[in-house]
Amino acid sequence: MTQQDIARMTGVSQATVSLVLNGRDDGSVRIAPETRERVLHAIRTTGYVADPVARRLAARHNRILGVFTYEPVFPTGTGDFYHPFLVGIEESAERLGCDLLLLTSAPVTDGRRRIFHDDNRLRLADGCVLLGRSLDREELGRLVAEGHPFVSVGRRDDAGGPVPYVGADYPVATATVVRRALDAGHTALAYLGQGAGPESHADRFAGYRTTLEAAGLPVRHEPTADRTAADLLDTLLAAGITAAVVEEYADGAAIAGLARERGLAVPGDLSILALGDPTRPAASDIEFTGFRIPRREMGWQAVELLTGLLAEVPGTVRQRLLPCQPVDGATLAPPPSPR
Repeated sequence: MTQQDIARMTGVSQATVSLVLNGRDDGSVRIAPETRERVLHAIRTTGYVADPVARRLAARHNRILGVFTYEPVFPTGTGDFYHPFLVGIEESAERLGCDLLLLTSAPVTDGRRRIFHDDNRLRLADGCVLLGRSLDREELGRLVAEGHPFVSVGRRDDAGGPVPYVGADYPVATATVVRRALDAGHTALAYLGQGAGPESHADRFAGYRTTLEAAGLPVRHEPTADRTAADLLDTLLAAGITAAVVEEYADGAAIAGLARERGLAVPGDLSILALGDPTRPAASDIEFTGFRIPRREMGWQAVELLTGLLAEVPGTVRQRLLPCQPVDGATLAPPPSPR
């Protein structure tokens, strides 16, 4: 039950419900006694309880939260990837009675958006949620140094101080996927992807590397940048790889499609495991063995964390890692028998 629900039930605005809850009028706008009683009756009968964090925000802030994206989130090919994050952000803000301000005026410099520019509107919002695979290190440092309230969706390394974030626990999720391959009998694995740079890539590779090292197996890494599916597949087959761990779903889909065109069975001849959801379009609906990222929950908790920081709620955990959801899929099988 939210303030919007109460507003719909009583035929008034959400602002009116908020004023009634806080026991005040809005200056020049007077609330009629019968309207106030109708709202109070709905609150009593539904058992609505105002969120204590929302009450603390209302006392000192505008309850406007900014959302800044370093990468375009719609209507591009990555829109589907970012959509669940945005849904979680919206739902959490609505629950707290906060409005969202999408900060879109930032200029693009050298192919990247910048928060800080001559006409930045960061201060219009009480705080900001940051979205993007790679966040600018210099700007993160400035946000931390200047005390701007913000939360990153995705784990971030320190930037002159701890960065508040809600991220996915990629090391644990990736280690679980790799152990599944080991348990199936695979000893010749290869990691396909960047494996470095953005924290999300580095964390995945860390989970892959530590698991193989613990098993006493070689750590093979095949970067995918500027390489074709044919090149990657030829490399895997020549090296005797039986299980490919792909950072990006689209790369796995391209390799699987090409392997089948060549008469190879996936997973009979080559198992493929995917480390998360597609971030770019893929002409395939294969359900890879791997994991799903808790995108909606990450967006939700990012707003929850930001409002907790703004309201100075004691004990607010400033850095959170959420577990990923395992996916059984149909692309993992024991390695083929030696011929």
